[in-house]
Amino acid sequence: MTDHARTVLAGLDTIRSEVESLYRDLHRHPELGLQEHRTAKRAADALRDADYDVTEGIGGTGVVGVLENGDGPVVMGRADMDALPVRERTGLPYASTATVTDENGGEQPVMHACGHDVHVASLIGCARLMASRRDAWQGTFVALFQPSEENGDGAAAMVADGLTATSPRPDVVLAQHVLPYPAGFVGTRAGSFLAAADSLRITLHGRGAHGSMPQAAVDPVVMAATVVVRLQTIVSRELAATTPAVVTVGSIHAGSGPNLIPDRAVIELNIRTYDDATRTRVLDAVERIVRAECEASGAPEEPEIERISSFPPTVNDEEPTQRVAGAFTAYFRDDAHTVELQTASEDMSEIPHAFGVPFTYWAIGGIDPERYAEAARKGTVAQDIPVNHSPAFAPVIQPTLDTGVGAMTVAALAWLGG
Repeated sequence: MTDHARTVLAGLDTIRSEVESLYRDLHRHPELGLQEHRTAKRAADALRDADYDVTEGIGGTGVVGVLENGDGPVVMGRADMDALPVRERTGLPYASTATVTDENGGEQPVMHACGHDVHVASLIGCARLMASRRDAWQGTFVALFQPSEENGDGAAAMVADGLTATSPRPDVVLAQHVLPYPAGFVGTRAGSFLAAADSLRITLHGRGAHGSMPQAAVDPVVMAATVVVRLQTIVSRELAATTPAVVTVGSIHAGSGPNLIPDRAVIELNIRTYDDATRTRVLDAVERIVRAECEASGAPEEPEIERISSFPPTVNDEEPTQRVAGAFTAYFRDDAHTVELQTASEDMSEIPHAFGVPFTYWAIGGIDPERYAEAARKGTVAQDIPVNHSPAFAPVIQPTLDTGVGAMTVAALAWLGG
């Protein structure tokens, strides 16, 4: 496999500048979930130029390109396309100044703060290399560009819109994500890799009154405060210390003035877990605590508990992960690592689950290696290295893109290279 990979990747020198130019263009023109029309067109045009059979508009803006090259396995590589509602603060010459109009008529900045532009450029680079050296592999390569990963609904939208009938059934699905590790780093992990994520909106009902007459009220602000405090005990007191989970209250809204006790409070929280048993236990505990605190407060109505988004856990299958890890070690050598458990979440696994096939998902680094090494030397990585979703997050172009193109190509050829 390594010889096949080196043969195909020998063409990287000829496309590097184009991949870099594409990346800068995508970074400068980010698009939010299910609005990735320009990004999808760039991907579709690049695939057609490389003789792929292309289908557009799957699940809204999803794109699938298929390159058949004789009998053999079918390998699908996946990249997500969407950006985030973040104002970029990187100072780069190709920084985004894009904005959209939000539902209230306000201006909403948009930025590729999670690195999906790296993923798109890397998969297009891989797709072009695979097309240029068909003599070095055999089978079918499928390049899939998914919308709306950040909202957790893009993979499901593609599946609901007939993805499994549009694409040949893969033998394996491959995906990668740029993370705040040194550029050049590649990291695999079998089993649990990314967390399940559940976001809840909880409405607590009280009885409003004047602030000077609390005896006439059932105060939802106090109710919300006791709920928030008690929720912190789920991880610390209901789960074993060896069971990873996160419960974060990210938003509380109540009231309109200092001397008014409102009639409701709204809490929004996010839960991260790694297996179904823990996920169920934590969700059940949230509901139990919320209902008990409302009853203890004498709430006039039952609370409303609404799940507003949900991401499945990303659990890498053992065999393909070990195969890719071996291929990475052979090609990248000292830059290939085992990566630690991540608390981020993804919806990518819904695609291989829809086909009923295994998958593996790995990490690549995007931080300037010297900058990372200096922060590591000082023990200030957490303070000095921007992470995904930060307005300062911007992977260095190289060796990030070479690694992204190389990793997807090496992984695909672990099946297609014979």
